[in-house]
Order: sequence, then C-alpha cells, then structure tokens
Amino acid sequence: MSDSHADIMLQLNQLLSEGRNPDTLDIDTGSSLDIVTAINQEDHKVAPAVADQLPQLAQAVELTTAQLQQGGRLIYIGAGTSGRLGILDAVECRPTFSVPDDLVVGVIAGGKTAIEHAVEGAEDNEAQGVADLKALNLGKTDVLVGLSASGRTPYVAAALDYANEQGCVTIAVACSPNSRILCQARVAICPQVGPEALTGSTRMKSGTAQKMVLNILSTAVMIKLGKTYSNLMVDVHASNNKLRARAVRIVMQATDCDEPTAQQSLKTAHGNTKVAILMLLARCDFAQAEQLLAQHQGVLRSSLS
Repeated sequence: MSDSHADIMLQLNQLLSEGRNPDTLDIDTGSSLDIVTAINQEDHKVAPAVADQLPQLAQAVELTTAQLQQGGRLIYIGAGTSGRLGILDAVECRPTFSVPDDLVVGVIAGGKTAIEHAVEGAEDNEAQGVADLKALNLGKTDVLVGLSASGRTPYVAAALDYANEQGCVTIAVACSPNSRILCQARVAICPQVGPEALTGSTRMKSGTAQKMVLNILSTAVMIKLGKTYSNLMVDVHASNNKLRARAVRIVMQATDCDEPTAQQSLKTAHGNTKVAILMLLARCDFAQAEQLLAQHQGVLRSSLS
C-alpha cells in the first residue's frame, strides 16, 4: 500500500538527505565563484563519508564475488538518479573487464524511458519493482543492490523484499541512516554526506557518494575475480582505436616489452590482452597460454606461479 501524503511528509522531515544545509542558505546571493566554491566545499565531504563505510563495502565485495563465482549476477536497482548510476556502472563493466552483458545489470524504475526522462509515479510502483526482477528470472545466486539516496523508495524496497524471499544476497546503498532499505538488506552501506547544497537535490553529494560506492564495489569484485594483473586492466575489450592502443600499452607495461613486440603478441593472441601477456611472461605459445589460464580460472597472476 502506498504511503499517504502525511506519511511521506513525516518521512522527508526525518531524512538527512532532505535537510536544509546551514552552510548554503545564502548561496543564491553569491557570485558565480562563491556558488561553485560552496558546492565544491560540500563535495569534499563525500570521500570521507564513503571511507566510513569501507568495512561494509568489503563485506559486500566478498559476498558478491562468491555469488558470481557460483554463476550469479550483480544487479543494481534504483529510481531516478540512483537507477541511472546503477546502469552507468553496469554498462561500463562490459568493455572494462570483458564480462558478458548479463553479468552486471542495471534496472531503473520506469524502464529505458526513465534513463533520459522522468517517468511519473515510477518510483512509487512497488509491484513493478517485483515484476522487473521476475523478468530477469532473479535467482538465489544473484546479488541485488538497492539504490536510494533517501532509503525509502517504494520501488526499491519492494524489490529488496522480493530478493530476500528468493534467498539472494541483498545490499542497500542509501545516504540517510536508519532508512527503510538499510533495514531490509544483508549489507547496509550508508555514506552520510549530509544535506545537499540545494535542499533535496540528491543528484549532488548523494549521487556522487553512490557512484563512488558502485565504482569501488564493481572494481573490487572484478579484481577478486582475476580481471586485473597488478593495476592493469588485462581483460579490457579492445573495441575501438583508443582501447586497441590501450591494450598495446597494457602488454608493454605488464611485460616491459617494446611496442612492436606487444603488437605481435596481441596479433598472435587474437587480440586477447591477458593471453598476449602470458605468452611473453611465461615464454609459451598461444595454446599453452590458453590452457594455463583455463587451469587457473582465468587469473593471470596464478597462471604465472
């Protein structure tokens, strides 16, 4: 059942993300430099707020890695800015780590239309939150990350309830402590960035905090899955000229070889950066490199030991 107007007013009055910021009460009277300085000063509060949540983030990484190793997926779900940030992180995992399109998934209230346009009432539609997960055939090996700056979004809350019923690992990311979705999830991540420079405009600090959390979560999981070697993106999918050049540089950086050697190794490895590196470092041929990687679950460092 949807909350009444009085219920929503009461909830908003209690949310940290909806409070008035005493440091920006006169922001509309300042010069352009005053305005951007005030906003920047607020942004400085985001990283420390995320840092306070690192133990919870580490737990989320461990649980997510284990689920993906069992064939599960990492699914983000949110409305408005939160939903768009989930889609952004999901989409960018694909070229960065060469993962299948359905391994990291972003779901937004209102569907594809909501990526560019506001969809009236979408965030209040609890039934649709459940329906969208059913359409993905949500299973117990999946991880669902519910995203909501306020922590009260009905669409997200209903989705988390359904995911819990399916036995999924559930993670909640919100910027208001003690909010609804934080109480629903197995792991609650709450970077408390404080009131926004513009009251209630959670696309600002709250949005930045959520993006940082998602970047950390997905990147750390991919590192744990062996998608990197040192700090190099050895599973990068070289789908354009810039990424093809980056692949050459990665081979050079990983092996200390020259550019022609890196290019030749990539050619022999059919463009597979990880295989190209292993061929050079282990002094083996393409078939041997592929076999070594298969024996070590695709982890380059283990393949070299």
